[in-house]
Amino acid sequence: MSSRGKRPKKKARAASAARPAAEQRPSYRPIPTGELPRYAGVPTFLRLPVVRQLGEVPDVDVLLTGVPFDGGTSYRPGARLAPRAVREASSLARGFSTALGIDIYDELAVADGGDLAVPPSDVDAAVAIVAERASAIARSGVVGGFIGGDQTVTLGALRGIHRAKLKPVGFLHIDAHPNTAAAAWGREVHHGSVVRVAVEEGLVRPDWTLQLGLRGPFSGSGDLAFSLAHGFEIVNVDEVKWDLHAAVSQVRKLVRQGPLYVSVDVAALDPAFAPGTGIPMPGGMNTWELQQMLRALVGAEIIGFDVVEICPPFDHHNLTALIGVTVIQEILSAIADTRRSARPAPSTEESARRGGRISA
Repeated sequence: MSSRGKRPKKKARAASAARPAAEQRPSYRPIPTGELPRYAGVPTFLRLPVVRQLGEVPDVDVLLTGVPFDGGTSYRPGARLAPRAVREASSLARGFSTALGIDIYDELAVADGGDLAVPPSDVDAAVAIVAERASAIARSGVVGGFIGGDQTVTLGALRGIHRAKLKPVGFLHIDAHPNTAAAAWGREVHHGSVVRVAVEEGLVRPDWTLQLGLRGPFSGSGDLAFSLAHGFEIVNVDEVKWDLHAAVSQVRKLVRQGPLYVSVDVAALDPAFAPGTGIPMPGGMNTWELQQMLRALVGAEIIGFDVVEICPPFDHHNLTALIGVTVIQEILSAIADTRRSARPAPSTEESARRGGRISA
């Protein structure tokens, strides 16, 4: 086994800027396939241990929480089944990123925090439950990853983070739709209004907001008016396709701004890659292009993330659920690489004790 695949020794982990006491924690790694085949066992996110402590946040770096809710959807229902489908698809999850050259679990303790008990048809109650959990996770210093569910999950997470941090955050919104619509059917909050409501409530900083992958056809010429009026950076799908490097640069620019929440609606992908979504629209990104965007997050202070709008009843051979697994893995890899980069270099005093030279 190569040195990259091994867990760092205790002394190296003690130098980690992330969590010095990580070595005393239980092992939060996937079950080795030599012990249990990938097709066996109870499905969990990325084959990780389940840590369900009611009212508490476990001692981990990242906690993945399922939100089985689709009461805010306007077209295809079924996203409430996504957490279960993503867990099933996680049998193919692996922890080493060849693109970044890092093993997620050498840097991070990650666990499956179970599903939130959200009511199936009460949007306000569901969003409040997500907000309460997101607040508790953020107050503990843990990064919360929310696997939905429709896009209303994002509003709950942003409300909870704002409650914990008492300030708005940057926002990367990867989607086909701007989600800045007005109230509809007598409801202020639905999956098409989440971004507008988040801005109006001061949960995100418009000058630190990037909407990536947007594409038409739109309902009218004014569909982007809210985003443009509030100064959002917009990189539409044509810009991604014609100049991928420039799109990646826009993500890297956002990374430097400050604390960042990342929301990935799988509708950003072309239905050929993600058929199981609530509102499919041809002409989207492919999976590799999405991966490049997420890998550009290295260096970001990610304080929370979600993957939403996976709709298993319309999926084909679990392709979209597997996209959900891929999104989680890429974001975790970016967080892990950021933690690794922040760790101090080996001590010069340690080099001196070994007889090494201390450079001036």
